[in-house]
Amino acid sequence: MMVLFTKQQDTMCSVDKVSSWIKTLNLVFSLTLLHGEAAHLKIGVPENYDGIFPWYLTKLPDLPLTYTDLMVGGDDEGIFGVESGFLYALKPLDREKQPSYSLQVSFTASMHPQSFTVEVCVIDKNDNVPVFREESMRGSVQLGLLKGIPFMQVEALDQDDRNTAHADLRFSLLDQTPRIPASHMFYVDADTGEVSLTEDGASTLDPEMCGRYKLSVMVQDMGGRANAFFSTGTVLVEVTGNTWSSPDPVRLQENLPGPYPIPISQVKWSGSSVEYSLEGEFPEMLFTINREGVIYLNAPLDRETQDQFHISIVVERPDGREIAKPVELRVMVGDANDNRPTFPQMQYHTVVKELATKGTEILTVQAADNDDPKTDNVRIFYRLVGQVPESPWNLFRVDRDSGVITVQVDSMEGTAPQYTLTITAEDAKGLNSSCTVIVKVLDENNNPPVFSQHEYGPFHLPEDAPVGATVTAVAAWDSDERGGDSWLVDYRLESGNEEEVFSLVTDRQTNEVSLVLNKVLDFERENEYILVLSAQNPVALVRGRYGPASTSTVSIFIDDINEGPVLSQSHYEVTVREGEEPGRVIATIRAYDPDSHPIRYSLRGDTKNYFSIGKYSGELKTVQALDREENSTYTMEVVAEDGRNSSLSASTLVTVHILDVNDNSPVLVGDYSWKYLCTPRWEDQALVLASRDSDGPQHGGRLNFSLRTEPTVQRNWKLTPINDTHTNLSLNIAYLAPDVYIVPFTISDSSSPPRSTFINLPVTVCTCNLRGNCRTAAKQLSGMPTLQSTLGVLLGTLGVIGTILIVIFVRLSYQNSPPPGKANQERVPLKMTL
Repeated sequence: MMVLFTKQQDTMCSVDKVSSWIKTLNLVFSLTLLHGEAAHLKIGVPENYDGIFPWYLTKLPDLPLTYTDLMVGGDDEGIFGVESGFLYALKPLDREKQPSYSLQVSFTASMHPQSFTVEVCVIDKNDNVPVFREESMRGSVQLGLLKGIPFMQVEALDQDDRNTAHADLRFSLLDQTPRIPASHMFYVDADTGEVSLTEDGASTLDPEMCGRYKLSVMVQDMGGRANAFFSTGTVLVEVTGNTWSSPDPVRLQENLPGPYPIPISQVKWSGSSVEYSLEGEFPEMLFTINREGVIYLNAPLDRETQDQFHISIVVERPDGREIAKPVELRVMVGDANDNRPTFPQMQYHTVVKELATKGTEILTVQAADNDDPKTDNVRIFYRLVGQVPESPWNLFRVDRDSGVITVQVDSMEGTAPQYTLTITAEDAKGLNSSCTVIVKVLDENNNPPVFSQHEYGPFHLPEDAPVGATVTAVAAWDSDERGGDSWLVDYRLESGNEEEVFSLVTDRQTNEVSLVLNKVLDFERENEYILVLSAQNPVALVRGRYGPASTSTVSIFIDDINEGPVLSQSHYEVTVREGEEPGRVIATIRAYDPDSHPIRYSLRGDTKNYFSIGKYSGELKTVQALDREENSTYTMEVVAEDGRNSSLSASTLVTVHILDVNDNSPVLVGDYSWKYLCTPRWEDQALVLASRDSDGPQHGGRLNFSLRTEPTVQRNWKLTPINDTHTNLSLNIAYLAPDVYIVPFTISDSSSPPRSTFINLPVTVCTCNLRGNCRTAAKQLSGMPTLQSTLGVLLGTLGVIGTILIVIFVRLSYQNSPPPGKANQERVPLKMTL
């Protein structure tokens, strides 16, 4: 069987003819009879039909051409019938009474009884008005309920089809009486009918001002559209008080013995069934609440960890929606003396000066007790219980209440360099802890350094001793603690070293000072030094003073050494104009000998002997004229020797720069005989002319090209500069007859006055093809071969080649002729024609 369905869309229209109902209201799907097997037919029929009866519902499809005994069964009320292949109804249908009918249509065809089922579905019409379940509804709202939390629900019924818009109900609030303290205290959810408070209602609800409200509500079908049926109802709302408020604060002693859990407080919501939960900063499960609102403590509290708790108590509906603002329970934790005083650190370090007097404070130790500071549980007492080394015992004292450690003797001189003290802190219950204090006895500078000798030397230094050489090393002794600031010694040269010839280098590990040569010695200038050396500590003396034993004298004699010459300059820069007359003094080299010996000068590196130098005067001269274009710079070395010892010498570099003179004319560079210009003139076609000037940039920097002033030249040609050394030569007119032209022009340099070169440049002008290739024979230049001479050479060459070929052919024909008889062989002469 195959069943197909169609949904009826419009059930409100009326029709006048049976055929119209069949077309618009019936939903008919194919009825197929295959091999005697019946199919189902399903049709939709609107209820409450008020037209003409019998009401023809549908034509039964696919009946055979001939059949008998057509009848309908399954209709106990006799509403349906069949006639001429049509199914009809005799009275209106009511969906609310019976929503569907299952009919059996039977007939006989070809002597065989057959049947099929017709299902008639009654289509709903909006013919029922929605009504509230109760004419007068009652509810109560609790004080403190939040906005949007339902406290009751209004319900309505509609007998129309629930699957259509006919039973799609919408609720609304029409009026509120009285309208105090606000006109919109309540809200009705349009879809569910749930009644809740508005923002104004939740914030201003007051049972003393108004304890009862009457609400007018309406319900509509068709989803609340304009053509919907509706009815109204009344809701009486009682405003009730609520026990929902913050409970009194609770004070609990820490470390309660139990057993746990311990109930500590209780809250209650006086309205509908709710669930409670706790929120706040406390460990999970430390506090819990049951369904009755009883709050439990589940473990001991520790005041030192947290001395109070602020617990928010949340009330919610079973669906998890919060219905009122949370209330707060404050839990305060009482203190028990269960903490020992502790020091913030286990070990302290401090110092005491060795000259400290009795009563000097050296350190304050403070312990802390985590018990309640408002109780006596935190009162702490301090005691000194140990000292290492133990002797002498009564060096230090600690105050019982403040923890201040002081010196108990008149002076710490002669004591150990360090002591370790053990201090205990104890509360009223006897709980205690300890720490150690390491006291370092700080040495003070009460002993000045002293030298073992009042005078050192004399020491001898050669005049050529290198800078950095050590003259001697001495030390002053200090009786203070070795390695401390009071033991360290700063040395200073008080006199005899005004020119800073010597310097001091101190070894801080041994306090030894080295006297070091700081500058080059000169016997001729100073041959003896008497130095006064002083020794002092870097920190001030606290007792005593620096006396004669803290100074000493160092004597140094300088031994004379023969020294070499010394040049006044390490490098000389000299300038000379090129072409200048030889023999002129261009520089004078100066040197002096510390021992006043004569000095001899010589040149080194002047391989071409362009220069000479006076043997004793040091005058540097040119030997021949110099050309800058050949070489612009000469570098040589001047050597000054000791006149008595040639192994002692000094040298300096001399650089001679040759100044340029405009002694070269510019020249044209390149071969232009194979180049040409096209006529008529091509745009942007030009010959690029290049030039060069051997002089420097001052004279030959920019080269200028200029045409001869003849009118024909000026008319036919044009020069366009490209850069300092190149220019473009191009036609100045649109057309110039093909030929070889001599273009006269001048190249000048940029000097004042300038040097110039006159040029007659042959330039080929020819007609060109589309590719720019010259296709017109150029005019023969003088000295070049002519057409007649070329033809003569060609014909002469061909004649010589022809003669040689004739000789070869004759010889070959003679050698191939029949041989004569042997008797006559020697008489036959050789035949050869030239």
